[in-house]
Amino acid sequence: MAKASYWQRGESLDFKNTTNAKIEANTIIALSGRIGVAGTDINPGEVGSVHVTGVYEIAKTGTAAIAQGAAVYWDGDGITNVSTSNTLAGYAAADAAAADTVILVKLQG
Repeated sequence: MAKASYWQRGESLDFKNTTNAKIEANTIIALSGRIGVAGTDINPGEVGSVHVTGVYEIAKTGTAAIAQGAAVYWDGDGITNVSTSNTLAGYAAADAAAADTVILVKLQG
């Protein structure tokens, strides 16, 4: 039977910045199939924390209304309800009207 050893709570994960630029705290980072939010500034070549749980206010792109509980996606600029070619972010933590420029998102984790 396989066994597992406890590692961490998993609310934040270690993330290595493999780019040549500093990742500033609160920057959205696309992870394979989901997003996280940088918890600290992460300098090039260094490891920092990326939050993968919680509710965040994020810019909303497009003009669609999004209902609480609806799946939402990161399109590289903000949150949308369009899944095609976008990364799952989580779900809407509250209703967002068509005219809203931000949305509350419960991260996928």
